[in-house]
Amino acid sequence: MKYLIAGLGNIGDEYAHTRHNIGFDVVSRLAADTATTMTAERYGEVGYMKFKGHIFVLLKPNTYMNLSGKAVNYWLQKEKIPVENLLVVVDDLALPFGTLRLKGKGSDGGHNGLKNINAMIGTSNYARLRFGLGNDYPQGAQIDFVLGRWSDDEKAAIGERIATAAEIVRSWGAIGLERTMTQFNNK
Repeated sequence: MKYLIAGLGNIGDEYAHTRHNIGFDVVSRLAADTATTMTAERYGEVGYMKFKGHIFVLLKPNTYMNLSGKAVNYWLQKEKIPVENLLVVVDDLALPFGTLRLKGKGSDGGHNGLKNINAMIGTSNYARLRFGLGNDYPQGAQIDFVLGRWSDDEKAAIGERIATAAEIVRSWGAIGLERTMTQFNNK
C-alpha cells in the first residue's frame, strides 16, 4: 500500500521554518525519524519512507504554495496513488497555535495551496492534517504573520507539536483516518 504525504510550503531560505512552511517541517520530521533521504525530483523534494509494511511517498513541492496542486497531481499519477491515499499537511489560521486537526475532506478554507490542489486533482475529498497557527496578528497583517518566524513562546512548543503531527501521519497510514481522528483530534 502506497501513500502520498504532501507537506505544503514555499521554497527558498527566506521561507524556511516560517509558519506557512509547517507542512515542510512535518515532512522533514517524518524523513528524519526514519532516516529517509529526500532528493530533488520533478516538482519537489521526494523521499520514500517505509512504515509498518506501507510506503509513504514524502513530498515537499517546489512549485510554491499557490501552485502545490501541480506537484501533488504529478506525484499521485507518477506513483499510481489513489486520491484516498493522499494526505496534505497544511497551516491553518482558523485553529489556535499548535492545534492539530485531521479531516477526511473539506473546503479549502481560503488556503491557496488547498484551493490549487482541489482544482488540479478535481476533488476536495482527500485527507488533510491542519496545523493551527492561531490568528494573533493585527488586521491586514495576515501575510506578514504566516510568512513570519515563530515567536519565542511558539518556538518552545513547536518541536513537540511537529513530532505529534508526524505521529498522526504515521497513524493515518497504519490504522486509517477514523481511528486516527478519534485518537488525536481535539487533544
